[in-house]
Amino acid sequence: MTDFAADSILVLLDVTPSGALASSSAGLLGAAASIGTPVALIVGDEKLAADAGALGAASVLVASADAASLGVPVVDALQAAVARVQPDAVLVSHSVEGRDVAGRFAARTRSALAVDAVGVARDDEGVLAQHSVYGGAYTVTSAPTYGTFVVTVRQGAVDARAEAVSDPSVSTLEVTASGAPAASVLSVDEVVQTSTRPELRGAAKVVSGGRGLGSGEKFALVEQLADALGAAIGASRAAVDAGYVPSSYQVGQTGVSVSPQLYVALGISGAIQHKAGMQTAKTIVAINKDADAPIFDIADFGVVGDLFTVVPQLIEALAAKKA
Repeated sequence: MTDFAADSILVLLDVTPSGALASSSAGLLGAAASIGTPVALIVGDEKLAADAGALGAASVLVASADAASLGVPVVDALQAAVARVQPDAVLVSHSVEGRDVAGRFAARTRSALAVDAVGVARDDEGVLAQHSVYGGAYTVTSAPTYGTFVVTVRQGAVDARAEAVSDPSVSTLEVTASGAPAASVLSVDEVVQTSTRPELRGAAKVVSGGRGLGSGEKFALVEQLADALGAAIGASRAAVDAGYVPSSYQVGQTGVSVSPQLYVALGISGAIQHKAGMQTAKTIVAINKDADAPIFDIADFGVVGDLFTVVPQLIEALAAKKA
């Protein structure tokens, strides 16, 4: 049986429906490496262990699960992994699936749960989770008083990356089914959407549009700039409420929280609920004709002007740079 380091951090890696590791895996393992020794848990194909090693996992536990059951088999595997590894903390992606598993596991084991962390750290007493709160106005730290510390990490929030491991230690994890009630998947109809743009959650670059665009037709300007930058597309709640774009585009407290390297806000005033979902971006660029718009309070670079004049010039400049 594999011996695990005293400072082990157990990392549950999401597996996509297509059978690959989710894009959040690199950030999770990077975060784990910054505070201890990463141990990856994969509930899926053992072939993914090599991919986990390439992302920095020196040790990988692999468990099989009933693909037709939702949630419970993964929680069972996580519980078995924690018992075997005895980690200082458990890191999980703040994805829909990750939040479900983290919440179920914490409730089942009476563990401390910290959600939507934008970073992790360690002090003399153990692992800490860092959170962006009050609309991004403050960064606070949470710590457990007892039990295993379970932390869900916001996708894209952690820049750190672990060193690749060419030959990770791979072990099969024996899991005893809990028998807890679980919803079952009876059938799946795969919907394939072809897009050259990255997914909004976890994207490295995001271009968002607000009410200042004026209409759904003019929102095409956001798409053009996003394509020029290779960015994902987002929107403010005002733009969604106005019917410019679907609700899946919404960035903010009631939408998707993002932490990209670059966030470009076009015609967005910067309401508190919107800032809560993007203020942790590494570089924020705002273009708005209202010089007093709150978005300029958090922007690293701001342009006061008509976005219908400024953005086409920006797209032209980007095209010229690529030529």
